[in-house]
Amino acid sequence: MGSGAGGAAIARELAGSFDVTILEEGRPFRPLSFTMPFMETLKGSGMLLDERMTGALFPPMRIRRSTGGMALVSGRCVGGTTTISAGNALRMDHDLKDIGIDLDREFEQLSREVPVSDDHAQGWRSDTRDLFALCRGMGLSPRPTPKLIDFRKCGRCGRCILGCPTGAKWDARAFVRQAVEKGSRLVDRCRAEKVQVEGKRAAGVWAVHAGRRRFFPADVVVVAAGGLDTPAILTRSGIPSDGGLFVDPVLCLSGRWDGAGPQGEISMPFVIQRDGYILSPYFDYLSYFYNRRWRRPGAGTLSLMVKLADSGEGSAAQRRIRKGLTARDKAKLDEGIRVCRDILLRLGVKESSLVPGTVNAGHPGGMVALHAADALSLHPSWLPANLYVSDASLLPRSIGNPPILTVMALALAVGNRVKEAA
Repeated sequence: MGSGAGGAAIARELAGSFDVTILEEGRPFRPLSFTMPFMETLKGSGMLLDERMTGALFPPMRIRRSTGGMALVSGRCVGGTTTISAGNALRMDHDLKDIGIDLDREFEQLSREVPVSDDHAQGWRSDTRDLFALCRGMGLSPRPTPKLIDFRKCGRCGRCILGCPTGAKWDARAFVRQAVEKGSRLVDRCRAEKVQVEGKRAAGVWAVHAGRRRFFPADVVVVAAGGLDTPAILTRSGIPSDGGLFVDPVLCLSGRWDGAGPQGEISMPFVIQRDGYILSPYFDYLSYFYNRRWRRPGAGTLSLMVKLADSGEGSAAQRRIRKGLTARDKAKLDEGIRVCRDILLRLGVKESSLVPGTVNAGHPGGMVALHAADALSLHPSWLPANLYVSDASLLPRSIGNPPILTVMALALAVGNRVKEAA
């Protein structure tokens, strides 16, 4: 279930050894075709009142709200959230190493199979170069962000999270295609409801496809529906989750600066690692279109992101997603925003133009967290023996960083365990 980073990686890994069926709730992915002037006209019309309207304009991007009011972003299409990501490829498996999980072999395999590059600084705009130099002079140790991008094809249009129009950005559809080429079956527009559990084993999956409820029998079931939907599917299956929800909240601070804006630059060109959060230049489309304080036009808007490693206090197991910011989370976000403010003011941005964005999140996980006892099997002991999870739900805690590469490496390792247990 699921064709994002974890689902596509494990499906490709199992293809050829198993008769694999991939169930995907969404449709085949298409990038957002609207031009920036058209979208800015929509913003000016006042029609864009709520982030949840995004799905009507751009179906691959699903936005829900938690009980705490946070906007939660996920992909709903073939390729999952990888299609609407910034294409970041950071290795962030230290928490997994701490509990005895070694993914060196899987990361080495991925290095041969996906295009990872951090050699893109020569193409940065002058304002990005100035910002990088300023951050380095402040002792913040910025570094170019490794990207899943073939820069020979990249037009630096700034639309990574709206779908790459040139095909330069790698996404999980490549693994889905490879799985299908090996004989796997892709069933899109198929919403998984629950796993049928008989005794101590999973017998298959109930799903809705083409308006009909269908049963897909299976010898092995892999739930990779993402950090928000995997716990809900398990709960509907009578299988409780064992962990708390993290989401890696994002808050941006923007200001007016000539030459800045989304067009002409890649998203998140460099990253600064801090204690409990990261900083990066990032044009936050959600804040821009739905936060009335963010002014038109997008050109001339310089935005810095704080991405937080949040406390795992929340739940996606029920119909309503319960997630807010703890006092510690708020303090860390405030700290990050203060650093962003200092950077922007030192650059020369006028304080009167500084505007905070809307807290949103797109890296949910943690509700089926692995523990040291699971290090060899990569299979939480309380799950049925032939039911596996293969997404960020397995991560022990929030990494506060883009997780795609780490989730794929973990999925490859889970796939190997499935084959060993067969």
